[in-house]
This record gives sequence, structure tokens and C-alpha cells, in this order.
Amino acid sequence: MRLLQLKDNGEFGLTKDLITDIPPYAILSHTWGNDEEEVTFKDLAESSKDIKVGYQKIQFCAEQAGHDSLRYFWVDTCCIDKSNNAELSEAINSMFRWYRNATKCYVYLSDVSTNEYNQNNLSPQSWEAAFRKSRWFTRGWTLQELIAPPSVEFFSREGKRLGDKKSLGQIIHEATGLAVQALEGSTLFEYSVAERMSWAKGRETKREEDKAYSLLGIFDIYMPLIYGEGMKNAFRRLQEEIDKCSNNSLDGLQFAVDAPFNSYQRQHEPTCLDNTRVDILHEIHTWADGQDERCIFWLNGLAGTGKSTIARTIARRYFDKNRLGASFFFTKGGGDVGHAGKFVTSVAIQLANSVPTLRRYICEAVRERSDISNQSLREQWDQLVLRPLSKIDNSHHSSYVLVVDALDECDNDNNIRIILQLLVETRLMLRVQLRVFLTSRPEIPIRYGFNQIPDSEHQDFVLHSILPSIIDHDISVFLEHNLRLIGQERSLDVGEEVIGYLVQIASGLFIWAATACRFIREGKQFATKRLNTILHGSGSAMTAPEKHLDEIYTTILEHSIAPEYTDEEKEELYRMLRHILGSLAILFSPLSAYSLSKLLKEDINQTLEDLHSILDIPKDQNGSLRLHHPSFRDFLLNNDRCKNPNLWVDEKQAHQALADSCIQLMSTSLKQDICGLNTPGVLVSDVESSRVQRSLSSEVQYACLYWSQHLRKSGAQLRDDDQVHHFLQEHLLHWLEALGWMQKMSEGVYSIISLESITTTCSCPQLAEFVHDAKRFVLYNRAAIEQAPLQTYCSALIFAPLMSKVREQFKDYIPRWVRRLPKVENNWNALLQTLEGHSGDVNAIAFSPDGKLLASASNDRTVRLWDPTTRAALQTLKGHSTGVETIAFSPDGKLLASASVEIIRLWDPITGAALQTLKGHLDFTAITFLPDGNLLAARSNGNTVSLWNTATGVALQTPEGHWHRINVIAFSPDGKLLASASDDQTVRLWDPTNGSALQTFSHSDGVQGIALSPDSKLLASTLYDQTIRLWNLITGAVLQTLKGHLDIITAITFSLDNKKLASVSNDKTIRLWDTATGAMLQIFESYYTEWVHAIAFSPDGKQLALAATDNIVRLLDTPIGRTLQTHEGHSHEVSAIAFSPDGKQVASASWNDIVRLWDTATGAVLQTVKCDGFVTDIAFSPDSKKLASVSDQTVSLWDLTRGIARQRLEGNSEWVLAIAFSPDSKQLALASKNGIVRLRDVATGAVLRTLEGHSTGHFTVIAFSPDSKKLAWASNKMISLWDLTRGIVLQTFEGDCYGTLAQERFYKRSRLALISRPFRSPMMGPSYKQTEGPYITFHSDSAAVSRLNLPQSLFIKNEWISRGMENFLWLPFEHRPRRVAMHGGIIAFGYKSGRVAFMELAF
Repeated sequence: MRLLQLKDNGEFGLTKDLITDIPPYAILSHTWGNDEEEVTFKDLAESSKDIKVGYQKIQFCAEQAGHDSLRYFWVDTCCIDKSNNAELSEAINSMFRWYRNATKCYVYLSDVSTNEYNQNNLSPQSWEAAFRKSRWFTRGWTLQELIAPPSVEFFSREGKRLGDKKSLGQIIHEATGLAVQALEGSTLFEYSVAERMSWAKGRETKREEDKAYSLLGIFDIYMPLIYGEGMKNAFRRLQEEIDKCSNNSLDGLQFAVDAPFNSYQRQHEPTCLDNTRVDILHEIHTWADGQDERCIFWLNGLAGTGKSTIARTIARRYFDKNRLGASFFFTKGGGDVGHAGKFVTSVAIQLANSVPTLRRYICEAVRERSDISNQSLREQWDQLVLRPLSKIDNSHHSSYVLVVDALDECDNDNNIRIILQLLVETRLMLRVQLRVFLTSRPEIPIRYGFNQIPDSEHQDFVLHSILPSIIDHDISVFLEHNLRLIGQERSLDVGEEVIGYLVQIASGLFIWAATACRFIREGKQFATKRLNTILHGSGSAMTAPEKHLDEIYTTILEHSIAPEYTDEEKEELYRMLRHILGSLAILFSPLSAYSLSKLLKEDINQTLEDLHSILDIPKDQNGSLRLHHPSFRDFLLNNDRCKNPNLWVDEKQAHQALADSCIQLMSTSLKQDICGLNTPGVLVSDVESSRVQRSLSSEVQYACLYWSQHLRKSGAQLRDDDQVHHFLQEHLLHWLEALGWMQKMSEGVYSIISLESITTTCSCPQLAEFVHDAKRFVLYNRAAIEQAPLQTYCSALIFAPLMSKVREQFKDYIPRWVRRLPKVENNWNALLQTLEGHSGDVNAIAFSPDGKLLASASNDRTVRLWDPTTRAALQTLKGHSTGVETIAFSPDGKLLASASVEIIRLWDPITGAALQTLKGHLDFTAITFLPDGNLLAARSNGNTVSLWNTATGVALQTPEGHWHRINVIAFSPDGKLLASASDDQTVRLWDPTNGSALQTFSHSDGVQGIALSPDSKLLASTLYDQTIRLWNLITGAVLQTLKGHLDIITAITFSLDNKKLASVSNDKTIRLWDTATGAMLQIFESYYTEWVHAIAFSPDGKQLALAATDNIVRLLDTPIGRTLQTHEGHSHEVSAIAFSPDGKQVASASWNDIVRLWDTATGAVLQTVKCDGFVTDIAFSPDSKKLASVSDQTVSLWDLTRGIARQRLEGNSEWVLAIAFSPDSKQLALASKNGIVRLRDVATGAVLRTLEGHSTGHFTVIAFSPDSKKLAWASNKMISLWDLTRGIVLQTFEGDCYGTLAQERFYKRSRLALISRPFRSPMMGPSYKQTEGPYITFHSDSAAVSRLNLPQSLFIKNEWISRGMENFLWLPFEHRPRRVAMHGGIIAFGYKSGRVAFMELAF
């Protein structure tokens, strides 16, 4: 950029084009006059500047810059050579940055004059009207000129200063509509694209394209200028760039608004004064500016020693030097800054803004992983920080500083450990250095974390170990500075002796000095009195520093109660003080004064009026209230420190009071459809967050999230019919809906589980029963409520068991459009929840030793980690190139191993970090950890077993002995034994360390599966004869033979206490056995329809996890088991289902050759018939008198009027893919795989006509026209329309028709509508997954059929029942059918299990 340089004689001239080392400069913002009036770059070069009207503005800027001791300034009219298109384009793309980097921005308002008013009384009221109407506020370019600079000063035409954007903020806000926070410097990424676009609405530019170009900086977009393209095209290009770099990327990241050091909320927090903290700041600067390999500087110190002030000072220094990458200031109980959930994403957004070359790579990462904000911290750090940093192409080495303050105030020790591990990895960056400055108290988790990091990678400094004389000097400077400022305001005279005494009282605690100064300042005209109170109220200076801090806190609180109040008034004021301060001290997330007032039902403003010295009370009622320092919380809640009983807050009572307030607020605020959407299937992702915020205020959201936590911490004893009981009975569903909109269902699950744990210690049987039922209700319906919260009243209630307490309590909420409810079970069964996420078969599952994690391995090449308590998906571990076959946790739970073809990966299950990759081996089928932490891997190869020590990569001795194929191998949990099961009817035990044979167990049949008990004393083996043998591993004796399964046993496992054995079979049962007696303890119904690969007990034995080939992980509640219940329907999967045209009957067919007829009204089975093979399609005749069924090449016609009389239509040379009756019921069309359609006479079975020439493909369907003269035949390859009277093709639509059918296509000439529906070709066989295909319908008129004129038909797609384009009922996984038929509002469901169910809707 070029600048104008002031000379000593007052003249100025252009500098050369500056690339680096740009000096501090001022910048002018103004409105352009006529082009001939403005001074241009050419005018300056030709010295003809002073003859133009615009010169006055430049002269003004020069004089004002000189007044502010700035020798350089920039004016857009003359510092850019606009005749050079490249320079103009670069300037416009750089404009926002130039304004942002300016030391001062002067706004010259040529249409605001002060000459008309009294110069001796130039009040804002005199020129405010003209200011509000100024043309400057209507111009396009001035928007960024207002927002970008940190300092914007406004001047009248005469050069009189009117104020700055801070002092005039409210007027500017009202004139422009810009948020005050945006004016005060908050990051623009806090505002949506739509909101930022709205700021420019109504603004004008001379050239139409500039309306778009003037917004480049607002969106941090860089793009070439094409004058002449027009405004529409310019905005189109701008929007495309925004979509690439903002709307679809950074705007989607979660950002903790209060995290940066210079956030709006932190703007009044101090930095170090000059001549204080000199040595420590020098040491930090030396580290940050040097090439030290120690990438982390850890500043640790006790509470109140000034760590955060130093952190702000460091952040400010490197921000001013454009070297601050990001900052994150943790605050306990501070909402988003009180936990690690938004740590990485907030850092990434700041890095994208601070390092221009980094932005595109972070945007790319977000576009590639749109769900990255929901991934693990490890995954976020890798994708959003490390990978983008590694891509920077820097020609010169650069360094940025990342400031992390108060890490100890992060609410989770595990996350603290993770963050430390992530930060250390910055040392690996080669192209850019990221230096991490971190502060904390020396808490155990952080000390432990640093003990795990080599000393060569971090530098430590203990703040409270600085020489007392140095600390006292710094505190003395601090007190002297602040008391001098107070003295200037309040005539307070403080001498050196007083300063010295105050330094002694502070005892090295900066927080004491800061609190004392605030207390004195807030005393206003009584400042001197307050100073004397401190001086005379403190005891010996030799006592512990904490005591002096307690004394000043006590003094401040007591002074807030005026002595002239009566005793009764004082008592009430003390009560209010305890209530409000106690609540503030224990809040789990900060609230504004307004929200806290609403929550507590207290007028808190007057109560807190004199407490600014200990509380950060923003002027804005919507700003969050905060404690200045966490030490006040420690003081207030500890009666050993807070000696005054009128001030001490009983923590348990405070939690009880807050719990009561939360419940009362929710009871009066929550309601059904709180967002007023009136659409039961609307998704959370489709509703603007602003609408949710308007419907659920901050205080209501707080109450929803934390009421149960406050209740738990209160130690309350619950009772039947108490406040909690009544709240749940009236508002449970409202609360769950609200949590759904807030996207906080995990917190809701934890709340219910916490509540259940409380009820177990109280005498409240009815409440306990309701809470337990609510837990099952929430766990089962979590997925539906999370995606579509209004399904709380629909799907969740409709599919809840009949005897569910929640369903019974809220049955009146079931929608009236449900005329007939589907049959459901009477009680909750053992299935707790299905965990959906894998896209391939689940091969293995394992609980961590502490039961807090569940890992699942899949053919989709991933390992997923789940929270078995809330059922939330925690992490997805990627890295395998083939399906993952097996997984194992280390005994301490700190490692997770996963094995696939030739690769074993070791992971940190907490962080998700890939720790090690072991390559070069064969396809492992079993892995285990030894007690010493080493990992063993094994595989079966024909009739031998191969063993490897993964630590050394050495192949161990190969055990030999089997003479037939080995089916399975397994390690004992302690890794001391390896068992192999073979078709040679034996199980052999081996020593895995040397491969020696230990024992052989002979069987009477081939052995399919094995499991070893955790204590290595028992062996279970499953045989082809469907029995289980239990063996004593020490003696080799058979202890029990377990009989009961009726089909192949696919998986077995022992419980951790060795007392139970679980087995899964293809007979669709899960059985629990007593290992001591062999008795069957429990039997569970079928909760799966696919092959189960693996089963695992949770460590406490209360849950069973199942891994199956349908990509699902299921969690079962083991205490709930019962005898089998038979279900209505088929014994095999339903392959086809259809309504009769009159809607009175439904026909269903299954893969076991059976067709059943059902009464639609009662659901009773009317007839059962046996076909010649598995049935692939069925159809009723339009007169409902006949039913046609297809089995391979045979079509059977059943006469329903004569008791299911049967007629076979044979003679088809290929499989029949589809059938259709003519409207008069006299003809039946059969479409075959070979592309031939035969028309058969229904009465005689004779072939009437043969139509050839259609290329079938998949998803074949056929349909007659209403007059029976035409036939349409559709597949994914083509659509044919035939004239049946002449046997010719009238029209053909060729190509990939399937892609268009799903969108609904209508053909005017053929009067044919092709509409998407679930369909499966019989050629695909019973294991083929359901997909989409078409059905056909004709329309009788000749006009084109409009989509909007078609009836809103019901259909089922994936997990939803929809009507037209609107989803309205979510189907839980177990209720998603394989086949569907509809008639009017009646729906018949056919399930893979063979069950058939009915439901009727009022549509």
C-alpha cells in the first residue's frame, strides 16, 4: 500500500509502495463527491491537488494525523492508481485489512455541520439529527470502514470531533441496525451470513458491482473484480465464494464467544502495568520470539497471583504484532468457556482469521467433514489445526502464539489431559511454529499431564515462587497507579506509607489488590472511608494471604448493607444477598442479570449495586454476570472462611433453592410445540437457531439443562407427589422437546439417570417407578427426539409399550390424526437402544474395563466409540483400509487395539489418537493384551494357528495339532491361554508365549465357537448340534451341557464375574445361563433379524451388547428377560404385501412360501396358503375376488370367493418379476426377466398376447390404463407404453430412468405418472437391502398432471412416514418395515421378522 507522509513543513507526499514494515498510520473515511472534485493519484503526481474541492478532506486528515502524532495517513481517492486495474483489484481486496490495521480512522462527515450551533455548548443533541441522517451511513463502502478499524472517530464538516464509535455506539446502532457488539470489535463470524448481508441492505454505491465488492472484507473473501459484469453476477460470485469459505464451513463451527482475550465480555479486564512483571514478561517474550524447541510455556501459580493478567498481556502484545494465532480463556461455570466442547473449533476460527493463508485449508477441512464439531477433540485438532497448518506454503518461517488461560477451570479432567496432549503436538509443525502459552493452578491433572511430557518440550515457571520483593514491587506499582486514578476522581490522597501497608496486607495476592481498588472506587464520594475501612479492618500482615482476602470480601459484603436499615430490613437484605450470591457462585453456566432475575424471581439489580468490586456486572442487562475471581466462590461457600453467618452460603441449600427455581420456571414456561412450528416432522437442522433462542430464553435453557444437577448436589430427599414428581407428570414431554431443540439430549439422559440414582436412596416408590420408565422412554426415543423434537408427542408415545407409565400419563398427547395405533408390547423389553452409525456389518464389540466406553468394529473400516450410558456416539476412529475384524481394550483401558487385514492399530480411546500402526502380518482374527501391556495377535490358517508378539513384530512358534479346519480362535482375558476350535471335533489350549500344547477337549461334533471365562477357569464351546459345553480348564472335565437353542449358535460370552454365560442363536433368542448349575436363567425375544457376530457383557453385567450384520449395535438390559412371546405373522421375512382394492383385506407373503390373508379392521388372520416357492409379489384383482402370487416362474391365482381355490399359470420360461390385473379383472399381465410380458385370461389362464422388446433391468413394475387398452412397463433402464389392441409400442423413454423416477415424472401424452416407492426385485434374494423404485399410475384426463394437483399420498422412506413432501412420523428401528402396503389411511407393515402390523391415519 502507498501512504501519504507528513513532512516537517506541513506538506505531504506519497511514499513508495510498501510491502512490509508498514508504519503506524491514520486512514480517512468519507463520502465521494463528483469525480472531478476528488483528488486522484494522478493529481498528486502532477501537483494539482490543492485546486480541487476534495483537497480539504485530505488536508483535514493530515492535520488530524499530526495532532495524534502520526506521520503517515491513507486516503482512498489518491493513494490508489485506479488506472491500473491490477492495483485497483488488489486494493479493494485488501481494503478491509487496511482499515482494520489503521491506528486511527477519521470519518469526515461533509453533511454534518456544527457552525449552526452554539460552539460553547456543542452537545450531541445539537447535531444528532443531522448525524443520524448523514449520507455516510447510506454508502456501501463505509460499512467496512465503520466495522474494521478498532478506533473510529467522527468529525463534522468543520473538523470538530463529535465522538467515536464507542461513545456514539447506540446512535450508530439505531441509524444502521448493526449490533453494538459488532461495532465494539466482536468477531464477525459470530454473525450469520444472512445477518451480515442485512447490514448492507439499502446502501448505495456509484457502480452497481461495488455493492458486492464492498462486502468482500465483511466476509473475508478475496476474488477478482470484473467491472461490467453487473450487480447480479457480482453477488452470485460473492455468494459462491461465501459458500466455499464461510456458510458451508466456518459458520458451521461452534464458537465460544467469550473465549478470546479481547471478547466483548472481557474488554474491561486489565493487563500488566508498565514496570510490573518485568522479569517474567521478558522470559516469556524471549521464549515466544526465539527458536526454542520447547513449544509450551506453562505459567502456573496459586489463586490470585495474577496469571490471567499476564496471559492477557501476552495475548495483547502478540495480537498487536499480528502474531496471536488464537486465545482461549477458560472460566469455571462460564458456559462455553467452562468446558472443552468448543475449544478446538474456537481456536480454529481464530487461526483462520489471524493467519490468512490458513483460512482456505480450515474451510476445506470443514467442507470435507461437516460434522467435525461433533467429533472428538482429537479428530477436531487433527482436521482443523494440524492438517491445515501442515499445508501452509510459507516461503519464510513464521511463528504464532496460542494463549490458553486457566486450563484448570475446564470442567473435565480427562479433557484437560487431552488438551495437553494436543498442544504438545504443535512441536511437529515444520512450516509454521505455534507457540503455546498456558496458565493454570498447579492442580493434579495438569501436573500429571506435564509429567507425561518430556522436559525438552515445555518450559515451566512457578509464579508464586517469585521473590516476595519483586511481587511486592509489582503490587505497589499496581496500587499506586489505580489509587492515583481514583484520587483524581475522588480527591483521594494516598501516601507511600499507606501504599506500603496495603502491599503488606495483599501478601503477594494481586487479586486482593485488584478487589481492594474496585471496592474503593465503587465507594465514589465515600472512597476515603472505604480505604480507612480496609486499613483498620485488617489484622496482622503476618497472617496467611487467604485471611486478608477473606477480610476484604467480608468488608465489601457488609458495606453493601446500609446501617440505617431496621433489623428486619437487614435480615431480608442478607437473605436476598445469600440467595443471589449463592446462586451466582454455584451456577453451572453464567446468566445475565435479566435472566438470573427471571430465574430467581428476585430484583437483583439493587442488591448487587454495591458489589461491582467482586462481581463483573455489565451495563447491558443481557451481558453475563460473573465473579471477578473464583476465590470469592471458595470464600462464600466455606464457613471456616466466611465467618459472618449472615453472609455464609450453605452450598446444599443454595443448590436446593436453585433446583426449586428451575423447576418452577420450567413449569410456567415449557409447553408443547414451544417454537410454534405446527409440523410434527420438522427437523432441528431445518429450524433457525434464532427461532429456538426466541422460544427458549437463556434462563429457561439453563433450567432445562441443570435442574437435576442442582437437585443432586442439594442432597434432597425425594417423595411421592412432591414437586419433582408433579413436574415430571405434567412437563416431562415438554422438557424433552426443549432439550431436543437445544440439541442437548445427552444432558437429558444424564439428568434422568441422576434422578433415578436419587430415587434409589429415598422412599418414593411411585416416583421411582415413573423415573425408571422415563429413562427407558428417553433412551429408546433419543434418536427421534434429537432429530425431530416434536416426535416426542408422536413416535415416542405411539411406539411406547402399553403399560408404560409415561405413555399412560401423556396418552392425551397422542396426535388425533392417528385413528388406529399399531400393536406394541405390553412392557418395555430388554432392548435399551439401537446404536446406528456404521455403514457395514458390525464384526466385534467390546466394553472398556470401567464400562464407560463401548467400542464397535465394522466392515465399513471404522471403529466407533459410544457412551453406553447416554448412547451418544463419541468418536469414529478411521485408518483401516479394510474391514475391522476384532478389537480389544488393554486391562487399564488406556489403549484400544483394532485389527484388519495385515494391520493392527493402537488407539488412545479417550482422545481418539492413533498411537501406533503395526503392519506386515496376516489377517488377524484374535488379539489380546497381556498383563504387562504387550499385545498378542493370532490368526487361523487352515488347520494351524499363527502367533505374533506385536511389540517386537516377531512371529512366535506355530502351534500345530488340528487335522481339520479351525473355525475360531480366542485368547483368555489375561492373555495366558489361547484356545482353538475345529471341525475335527476338538478344542485345543495353547501357551501363546511359546506355542506349546496344553490340553485337548474332545467333542462329539464339530466345534463352532468358544469363549474363556475372565478367571480362566471355564471354557464354553458351541457345537453344530446346537448345544453348549462347559468345561473345567484345570481338570478338563465337562461340567455342563446346555440345551435349548433350536438353531446354530452364533456367539457366546461370559460375564465379568464368571457367573453367567450369554448365547445368541439363529433361533432368534438370546439365553443367559448359570455357569455353576447349567440352568437357563433368562431368555430374550428376538431383538435382531440378521446374523450376530459378537456379544459382550458390560463390566457390571447389567447390559449386553450385540453386533450384527445389519450395521447396528444393540444394547440389552439383562435384568429384563422373559419367556418367548409369539408374534402375529410369518416365521420368515415378509417379502410382499398388498391391500385389496376395497381395503377390507391385506395379503402378505414371506420367504418360506406362505401367503396369509388378514382382516384389515381386526388384524386377524383369515386364511393361510402354501405356495410352490418363496413368494416375490402379490396382487389383488380390482374386484377383490382374486389374488395372484408369484413364485419363481409360477403364478398362482387364488379365488377368494371359493375358499382359496387355486389355479396355476405356468409356461413362463423366466422368473416373473411383476404382475398386474386389468381394471376389469379379466386379464393378468406377467412381466418376466427376459423382457417379455404375457397377457393371461384370468378365467381360463390362456395366453392372450405376448409383448416383447423391453429391456428389463431392475425395479420392474407394470400397470394397465383405466380402459385396459394400454399397458405401461417401467424399469431402471426404460419405460415402455404399449397399445394392447394392436400389440405395438406407442412410446419409449430410454436411459437411466431410475434416477428420474425418484423425482416424480409425469408424461402429458401418455397421461402416465411414475412415482417413487420402496421396491425390491425378487431377483435380489432375501438378503438384498430395500431401496427405491417406482410404481405407475394412469390419469384419465388428457391434460398435463401438475405435481401440486396430485393427492398428498402417504409413503415410507428410511425412518419416516411422510405425506407429500412432509415427514410426520418417525419409525424406530424395530418398526421399520421391509414391505409396506397402503389403502387410504390404513398402512400394513411387513417386517423382516415375519411380523405383520397395521396402523390407520386420518389422511
